[in-house]
Amino acid sequence: MLMLLFDRFTIALIVTVIIASLLPCRGEAARVFAIVTYVAIALLFFLHGAKLSREAIIAGLTHWRLHLLVFLCTFAMFPLLGIALRPLAEPLIGTQLALGLVFLCTLPSTVQSSIAFTSIARGNVPAAVCSASFSSLIGIVLTPLLVSALIPVQGAASGSTGAMDKIGDIVLQLFVPFVAGQIARGFIGGFIARHRLLVNTVDRGSILLVVYTAFSAAVVEGLWHQVSAGALILLALFSCLLLAIALFATDQFGKRFGFSREDRITILFCGSKKSLASGVPMANVLFASSVVGTIVLPLMVFHQIQLMVCAVLAQRYALTAPATAQEPGSPADEDLNTAN
Repeated sequence: MLMLLFDRFTIALIVTVIIASLLPCRGEAARVFAIVTYVAIALLFFLHGAKLSREAIIAGLTHWRLHLLVFLCTFAMFPLLGIALRPLAEPLIGTQLALGLVFLCTLPSTVQSSIAFTSIARGNVPAAVCSASFSSLIGIVLTPLLVSALIPVQGAASGSTGAMDKIGDIVLQLFVPFVAGQIARGFIGGFIARHRLLVNTVDRGSILLVVYTAFSAAVVEGLWHQVSAGALILLALFSCLLLAIALFATDQFGKRFGFSREDRITILFCGSKKSLASGVPMANVLFASSVVGTIVLPLMVFHQIQLMVCAVLAQRYALTAPATAQEPGSPADEDLNTAN
């Protein structure tokens, strides 16, 4: 259980932030890291595309009511919660962290951890694969649109950059590699299946590189002079509140609309979480380098809290599952030490 609550990737994230705080990259080194980070983000989404099983997606496509509900929770309920929380959070934690809370509310759901938790809890795994994968894919377009609508232009990478320009950047850096990965899956799918440890290492290494680059720029701009320990504690409390509302709402929606127990589990885990693996690269594209570190800080805090809470919930659902409930053990049973 301790490994579920405090996994190796979380420790690696903390160490990366500490290194960036003590030894941030500057000047020419920062420009080199920016180029390497761009390539790493493209590689990350190439691997996401190559790992995605089309067969599993097709198996879950017919469950449209469930997918629609998860979609609305992810891209309608969460942004509304972000709008509602911002006036409460901004006076307490500052403008940039409050904008970071809004940004995390615009992100797609996780993929690996949503599927893994659904499998542990004995939910509808094929539907979880389809719903989480669709959320990740549609988020490439919807997230920049929501960011443009909800976050002031001064937080964007350029004040004159419109939503279509942001989508163009996202498509070039994220969607094109993703599609390339899907195309290449027929050639490298076997290699990825046989070398999951290597692929996961590259996957998480890309995230750590992006975090280091983002926090380096933020530290150079005076991040830790702007964010106090009290603000971090309050940020964690707001993240807990946001997750609690999302979990309660998705649970109630599943019951009110008459879904089965397995489907309610899928809705709960796919509709209540946000993706660090998608969010950090998107923030790197959508926001100025000087504010990316502050913007992604709420996402990093929320990410760890959601993993801790959902790990406990998944175990509780597994213990109370009927004897006829779906047994875990599908390919979706992934290592929970995941960047998502």
